[in-house]
Amino acid sequence: MFSAACVKGVTMGKWRLFRVSLVLGSVFMILLIILYWDDVGASHLYLPPLSPRPAPDHPPTHPTPSFLSDINAFVNQFLEGTNDPTDSAPPDSANQSERDEERYVPRREWKVHLTPIDPEKRLGQERRRQRLHDLCHHGDDLAFPGKNRSFDDIPNRELDHLIVDDRHGIIYCYVPKVACSNWKRIMIVLSESLLQEGVPYRDPLAVPQEMVHNSSLHFTFNKFWKRYGKFSRHLMKVKLQKYTKFLFVRDPFVRLISAYRNKFEQPNDEFYRRFALLMLRRYGNHSEPPAAAGDAFPAGIRPSFSEFVQYLLDPQTESDAPFNEHWRQVYRLCHPCQIQYDFVGQLETVQEDAEQLLRVLKVDNVVDFPSSHRNHTASSWQEDWFSRVPRVARRDLYRLYEPDFRLFGYSRPDSLLD
Repeated sequence: MFSAACVKGVTMGKWRLFRVSLVLGSVFMILLIILYWDDVGASHLYLPPLSPRPAPDHPPTHPTPSFLSDINAFVNQFLEGTNDPTDSAPPDSANQSERDEERYVPRREWKVHLTPIDPEKRLGQERRRQRLHDLCHHGDDLAFPGKNRSFDDIPNRELDHLIVDDRHGIIYCYVPKVACSNWKRIMIVLSESLLQEGVPYRDPLAVPQEMVHNSSLHFTFNKFWKRYGKFSRHLMKVKLQKYTKFLFVRDPFVRLISAYRNKFEQPNDEFYRRFALLMLRRYGNHSEPPAAAGDAFPAGIRPSFSEFVQYLLDPQTESDAPFNEHWRQVYRLCHPCQIQYDFVGQLETVQEDAEQLLRVLKVDNVVDFPSSHRNHTASSWQEDWFSRVPRVARRDLYRLYEPDFRLFGYSRPDSLLD
């Protein structure tokens, strides 16, 4: 009997050991899957610790612990990394407030300023951010599609303009015809996504023009699903909370004029085939226009600015396909009511704003915003460009782009509309 009891005790001991081993093995596999899903190693996920967000007005509630919340906490901790005392800011007791606002970037690129940013410039940014907040959350007189949806409700395909730089903790929403080429050059330099003979580009202007808009060089939110799978939305939210987010905007009507000049006033075979042919047939009384821009332009055949406006106002246009990014509204490209931007620049003050932004990002010793001497479309030209557009069409066009006018602080063009 004693021998049987001993055998039974040994058997139960082995069973307990087996169960403990099984539990530990399962936990290890879960952690392994989290760390290496989609063949992505830690080098892709490392996120330096940035400045903490201000404490909320209300004390946080503590949900009941669960397996999912444990995973979320683990992913957050993994993404945030740990503070390394060797990478902390150099001591500077005379500038405590400035040091408190430092963002972590690699040691060789970390620039500490001894003088604060001009208070008037800070105040200007606060006004722009406050305007967005007020109109998005309290502006009942301003309604537009998607205003009240949550970030989770935004389709993945509509997140393709949010470029992420994990090395410096930056998210840039690019808006075509608003200096986006130069800002994309800067993002390529900062992210080191393009090499020349094994060495990253350091001068934004040295980046080849044909590579600036190459989508493979820009890691955008809509690519998260392919890399991170079901964790993609969670990671987007983590980065949106911790990274510095910025965009640049422009007077909406001037942006439209610039888009027209760039795509339809000079031969552009892609835009001619995709858009100009339709405008000529539908609004220009050309039943059989030339099939290629190279044949149409020498013959003086191209859509007028007035026909371009007709195309934008025609309900059939968006029934066929969403607006092209060059004339799609900024609120549809960058979702300012779902994303709390830290910096809103304007093309009208691009050099001044760019200098301030690069300083905020603490990378103004790494890159300079390229000066442009190209023939920019001026706001003063609006009267001439809209002279052949009927006043009723001007008012309809304003209503179509009114959210951009109001969200980003551009005055209603009364002289064109009244």
